[in-house]
Amino acid sequence: MDNPFVSVIIPVLNDSERLQTCLEALENQTYPKSMYEVIVVDNGSDENIESLVNQYSQVTLYFESKRGSYAARNKGLSKAKGDIIAFTDSDCIPASDWIQKGVANLLLVPNYGLVAGRVNIFFKNSDKPTAVEIYESVAAFPQRYYAEVMRFGATANVFTFRSVIQRIGNFNEKLKSGADVEWGQRVFSSGYKLVYAEDTCVAHPARHSLKELYNKHARIIHGEYDLIKAKSSHPHIALITSSFVELLPPVITLARICSDERFRRLNGVKQKYKVICVFLFIRCARIWERMRLLLVGKPKGWR
Repeated sequence: MDNPFVSVIIPVLNDSERLQTCLEALENQTYPKSMYEVIVVDNGSDENIESLVNQYSQVTLYFESKRGSYAARNKGLSKAKGDIIAFTDSDCIPASDWIQKGVANLLLVPNYGLVAGRVNIFFKNSDKPTAVEIYESVAAFPQRYYAEVMRFGATANVFTFRSVIQRIGNFNEKLKSGADVEWGQRVFSSGYKLVYAEDTCVAHPARHSLKELYNKHARIIHGEYDLIKAKSSHPHIALITSSFVELLPPVITLARICSDERFRRLNGVKQKYKVICVFLFIRCARIWERMRLLLVGKPKGWR
């Protein structure tokens, strides 16, 4: 298996401009072109994704009407031909050797079930990053922590074997957020090894505003609640318990952020202060979302 066939799966919803950049990067991989395919799954876009995808010989487009990125990824899995499956997102820009490095790491040690690659964060304006962008550059996608401690990989940059998926199953498409966590932990609990790969890189834009960051964490909280409901006969009690955990002083989480190499590389005390302020904002936002779920449930139309 020097060059096993690879299927790259990308869900998309109304993101054609960034998808084009992603597909350009995948068109110019160092991996042999005859040994990989790119599967784009349109999850109900209003934009004309088809005309964009038709520009690339490596890419096949499928449609998934059931809303949710994990339902779209499962559709991609049903169409994939590869012995190795790679996941990324439409807003990611894979490095030119992304597939080559991901495959090499996955084949390195027997019984690897999942490789979580590095996600590099970039700014809209590198000369004037917002406080949220600075925070994202430190806190977003800590893939090493995800793989080695939480036992999963964010699907912005994950490689696995088709045989692993055939054994443990697809993503839980009832979850609109966090299904990559649940799936990765299933991989680990089935006896497979998970590894973080520093040299398997994609770039990802930082969220720019507090609103974008709030929406991200609201989606995470709602995904956690879906998982609680699926596992517990008393989901509100479990939600109340997790809300109390959020109210505890965030010493451990803040210590982890401040000890991260990315935090230490920040430009001066002012940037570090901004990171801590944004972190405290997020903590308040997460508490509020949990309280709102307890009192009124999910907002109508939440995707």
